[in-house]
Amino acid sequence: MASSPSKTVRPRSALQPPVSRKPRLFRGQCVCVRGSAFVAIMAASRVKYSVLLPTYNERQNLPLIVWLLVRSFEQSGYEFEIIIIDDGSPDGTQEIAEQLIKIYGSDKILLRPRAKKLGLGTAYIHGMKHATGNFIIIMDADLSHHPKFIPEFIRIQKEGNFDIVSGTRYKGNGGVHGWDLKRKLISRGANFLTQVLLQPGASDLTGSFRLYRKEVLQKLMEKCVSKGYVFQMEMIVRARQLGYSIGEVPISFVDRVYGESKLGGNEIVSFLKGLLTLFATT
Repeated sequence: MASSPSKTVRPRSALQPPVSRKPRLFRGQCVCVRGSAFVAIMAASRVKYSVLLPTYNERQNLPLIVWLLVRSFEQSGYEFEIIIIDDGSPDGTQEIAEQLIKIYGSDKILLRPRAKKLGLGTAYIHGMKHATGNFIIIMDADLSHHPKFIPEFIRIQKEGNFDIVSGTRYKGNGGVHGWDLKRKLISRGANFLTQVLLQPGASDLTGSFRLYRKEVLQKLMEKCVSKGYVFQMEMIVRARQLGYSIGEVPISFVDRVYGESKLGGNEIVSFLKGLLTLFATT
């Protein structure tokens, strides 16, 4: 059998660089990115939610609210962390938090305590310094806010690309459970007064169950001067001033089962003073 003629191979000069050929891409194909560039792209596109839980004497409520949060996030598949900001609780809340860290892991549960009670607003500021998520969720640790609403917060935020999503007791099928008539009337009256005076563009100005873009929350905290429960009201008013978009999710607010309410006469007086201050300055 006659052998086929061999091809002549032209030697390449040692100084001649190899020919660079760009790959031909067809519709539907993509270019794979490898190494550190791929890791950087994935890290930038990953969404993580940081839950801030201010606590004071919440030993009985903390294990259940953390379990409900972990279950909600794991079922929905979202990356998360829970940051507990305890203000020197004498009832052993911090010891319970340390046990929860052992159960769920230090990457999921973080304890960032303070020496004493310094106000709700400053608790959020303290917690956010340690948050690594793209979004911040604030809520009460006393089971008044059920984590089952969080997936709806996230869905609404994504659909409307909102800067803030606020839980509302006064819209749709939202409501309050466990309050007597007097407390309901006080709450409704306070909310009506804030709507008339401040026109905030949100139906529940005093609620404390919200989702924020992290950079938006940082900006608002730079503007806000209030402490305590007035802080929540000022956050929405400042958000309106700065042109941030606000979505709403109807929620069911349930009065605490364990422990004592932190809302006392001093907080009510502070609320009225804060309302008048915001009315005069915004």
